[in-house]
Amino acid sequence: MSLPRKPGGIYLLDPDGKLTEMEVTPFAAEVDFQALLAAHPNLLVGDQIDPGTPRRWLLISREVGVPDQEGTLRWSLDHLFLDQDGVPTLVEVKRSSDSRIRREVVGQMLDYAANSVLTWTVETVSRWFEERCQRERIDADEAIGSFLAGEAATVDDFWTSVKTNLQAGRIRLIFVADEIPAELRRVVEFLNRQMDPAEVLAIEIRQYSDGRMRTLVPQVFGQTSEAIVRKSTPGPRPKRQWDEESFFVDLVERRGEAEAGVARRILDWARAQGCRIWWGQGVKDGGFYPMVDHGGEPNWTVAVWTYGTVEIQFQWLQTRPPFSDEAKRLDLLERLNAIGDVKIDRNRIGKRPGIRLDLLTNAESLDRFLAALDWLVDEIRAS
Repeated sequence: MSLPRKPGGIYLLDPDGKLTEMEVTPFAAEVDFQALLAAHPNLLVGDQIDPGTPRRWLLISREVGVPDQEGTLRWSLDHLFLDQDGVPTLVEVKRSSDSRIRREVVGQMLDYAANSVLTWTVETVSRWFEERCQRERIDADEAIGSFLAGEAATVDDFWTSVKTNLQAGRIRLIFVADEIPAELRRVVEFLNRQMDPAEVLAIEIRQYSDGRMRTLVPQVFGQTSEAIVRKSTPGPRPKRQWDEESFFVDLVERRGEAEAGVARRILDWARAQGCRIWWGQGVKDGGFYPMVDHGGEPNWTVAVWTYGTVEIQFQWLQTRPPFSDEAKRLDLLERLNAIGDVKIDRNRIGKRPGIRLDLLTNAESLDRFLAALDWLVDEIRAS
């Protein structure tokens, strides 16, 4: 009598020529599977999803609430990621032993998709990301800066892309399991052909073990040639080198003459102070940075953007004296908060809080703002 054949394994060959068979091993618990994916997002095999421009993943949060049409938090999504183009990627994890993987999980994910694009905003997604970073005691700005390193997009470009994708319904749904049943594969392929611009995929992550070591082998299902061509992700976006003329043309078109006048006064102030002006390279949003070169090092002050905001560069100020001293940053904060309707929270003195240019169109408010910047530059040069 023949014995039942075991599921196929994989084989490790060590330098001494010893062959070790590793057999398919189920995950002990779904929560372990979920934690593994959160810790190692590369298991979502972005190079299989988009070989031309492999997808990279920024974990926004786990257990994300999804409200129904009445606004009640009815569902909880396992993981929310963003890729480098700001495409929200909704991930639901199931073990193959869970009978819901064959039908119920598909309906569940479609509920997630339909309600998330209606109720989530870019501000909500950004807040979830910052809250996760706080829980895990990591710096949110550093995390997103590291994620975008090498990309043409700035952080602001990135969040603008997230907003645009949500509004357009450009999202990605991914079912993850240790085995993807044939029935689910067919459903995913069908949905991926029919849904546009949303993308629907399944990723099987098989776990192999010899009792000591584990090997994880991911494979993407659901892609068809038609869907790949129709939904192919564009390559890296080119940089745009802004200058004074292009900056003010764009700012006037977007925000009007009054706010452009505020930006002009800030630029004139920077030149009168002898600041070096660095013009940004954002794809969509233009900006300029007045830099104070002192002690052989550049010192950041503010950044003015064509979407109508001036950012206070606390994040970079805190890296050098004298504003590495929290008391100095609080002093600057107090001077700024004394201006009209400006109100910056104390917990933002390590970040880049923004002040709307329209709050500075009043002559007295703008004079107070520039006086605060005068003090800032004097403190840097006196250090």
